[in-house]
Amino acid sequence: MSPTWGIVAVTLVSIATLAIGAFGLRISRTTSDFYVASRSVSPALNGSAISGEYLSAASYLGIAGLVLVNGADMLWYSIGWTSGYLLLLVFVAAPLRRSGAYTIPDFAQVRLQSVAVRRVSTALVVAVGWLYLLPQFQGAGLTLEAVLDAPRWVGTVLVAVIVTLNVVLGGMRSITFVQAFQYWLKLTALLIPLMFLLLAWSRDGRPAAQASSDWWIPLGDANPQTMYSTYAVIVATFLGTMGLPHVVVRYYTNPDGHAARRTTLIVLGLVSVFYLLPTFYGVLGRVYATDLIDSGRADTVALELPSRLIEGTAGEALTALVTAGAFAAFLSTSSGVTMAMAGVVGQGLSNHAPWRGRLSSIAALRIAAAACVAVPLLLAFVAEPIPVASSVVFAFALAASTFCPLLVLGIWWRGLTSAGAIAGLIGGGICAGAAPFVTLALDVEGWWGTLMSQPAVWSVPVGFGLMVGVSLATRARVPANVGRTMVRLHTPERVQVDRRF
Repeated sequence: MSPTWGIVAVTLVSIATLAIGAFGLRISRTTSDFYVASRSVSPALNGSAISGEYLSAASYLGIAGLVLVNGADMLWYSIGWTSGYLLLLVFVAAPLRRSGAYTIPDFAQVRLQSVAVRRVSTALVVAVGWLYLLPQFQGAGLTLEAVLDAPRWVGTVLVAVIVTLNVVLGGMRSITFVQAFQYWLKLTALLIPLMFLLLAWSRDGRPAAQASSDWWIPLGDANPQTMYSTYAVIVATFLGTMGLPHVVVRYYTNPDGHAARRTTLIVLGLVSVFYLLPTFYGVLGRVYATDLIDSGRADTVALELPSRLIEGTAGEALTALVTAGAFAAFLSTSSGVTMAMAGVVGQGLSNHAPWRGRLSSIAALRIAAAACVAVPLLLAFVAEPIPVASSVVFAFALAASTFCPLLVLGIWWRGLTSAGAIAGLIGGGICAGAAPFVTLALDVEGWWGTLMSQPAVWSVPVGFGLMVGVSLATRARVPANVGRTMVRLHTPERVQVDRRF
């Protein structure tokens, strides 16, 4: 593709993102506007926004690349990332909104009456955020390098700057409109080229994908390590969704618990429709782009296919459209993750003793946003690039091992104590968080390598087990107001109860 087409696509997406964010700035005035959009986002708008931030580069580019290389087994990523919202709908969405919190650390402190739990939760929000942002920044650099022949740092820096500007200028108001727009852009950017690709494939005599039978059949290579890896992906994606800070924080923007549930149903539909599309790109890649496997560029298969199957200006225009969607994927997810981190860190800055009374909540959020982006931005330049879908699973495993137990037990079990919560957060966090570093730092093979690369099967039970076990051993520390808190979480809004912190 001519770099001109790609430059135009990226420029238009960047301008549209900043322009929509500026619209949000015009109506962002209060602290509540910046942190939770004044809790006034409708289910339809919020559903589009959640889908926009959730469908990251791992979904847009990574799923197609994984299907290209590994076949039907990789569809568990799409299934897990979608089904996780069903669990979120059943166990978390409405009670979490009724809590009235701004962030997960807010919820933890109010539910358990512990500043220590809040601090541990804040550290974990940042850890999950950095694990998520790093592959987004790296992927943006690799994408612009592949499509525009630009230096790798250009895409990385461009995404970081645009995301920081949107969060700093308009907060949650701005990124809500931006992410809703970017969901529909991403869907269009994959759907329209796919229609032309399928037409070209049908005219080409419909050649079959060049793959063995194992590529087509789930668990075709049914050895114990493959089985374990599959179940680990299922556990991480099913349970990790309800613990992702940038997903959870969006439920605080709904007007009430009923709207939160409606939002989740809309997200299930939108995400399900989207995940049908990358699978087709992966299968077509097996027909026309198997060379990307050997060259280590499988993640670019969606970007490569239009120019390979369709000649001339039409092929270049379709490639530019896919590129625009990919760049929107980096921007939308990075915006949501940055907002989640800035919210919790900003609250800590504005409430911390040395700055108390000197730093407003909005100013603290803006400083926190810039600081939280700086670390993964620097890491993106020095860390070795890894496949986007695989790296995001580390973040899901960490969320599943820490925040999932905290939310599920905090909402549904009166016996959770601050000591139990801290033990589970730290224990589950260490187990799931150490895995990426062991995998990246050491060349571990065999069962140990499999266990480290996919830790959710054992790290999630550790998180739940520690929270339950330590809480049972410290029953005397159950908060005195737990009954009132549980009533607030589980009572519909139409019933009048005191919901203030």
